[in-house]
Amino acid sequence: MDKNPDFNSQEVKKAVLGLKKNDEELAYLAFLTVRGVKPLSRWEKPLDDNGVGLLEQMGLIVRQVRRTVKTGAEVTETIFSISDGYILVYESRFADKPVDKSAQTVRFEGYLFGFPPCCVDEYIRQPYAKNGLADEKQKLLFYWACRNCKITKFLLPAYEKVYNLLNGI
Repeated sequence: MDKNPDFNSQEVKKAVLGLKKNDEELAYLAFLTVRGVKPLSRWEKPLDDNGVGLLEQMGLIVRQVRRTVKTGAEVTETIFSISDGYILVYESRFADKPVDKSAQTVRFEGYLFGFPPCCVDEYIRQPYAKNGLADEKQKLLFYWACRNCKITKFLLPAYEKVYNLLNGI
């Protein structure tokens, strides 16, 4: 079931503040997701029950997905979205599977995370290629923009708006 969070509710603001205290980047990523700028997000660092609870308090659907890395070690990713469809697709493709950095996987993840396809393709060919974007603008994105990306021009104001809203909470 998809959720429609009230962005101005005290509950959402309280959850955002709780996340900001622990990790500002996670709070920003969560707020981008709850505001619909990103359809699905993934947090690859450990997240305790309190962090999961704060994400849910913001109106996000949250799942923790177990994966393995090349060494055989198990890692837990936290994924979250306002749409359970994205969660289900991610789980069905990646739960209990090895982390895979193939071009096919990177493209699929880019789609799920709302990254422009041109940026994903350029990242696959040449990661972190110079793109002419000012450092402070690139830091707002959770993907590496490609040179002259037309989609990023339209996404960047949404990222900036969420970043500014987050700083106002």
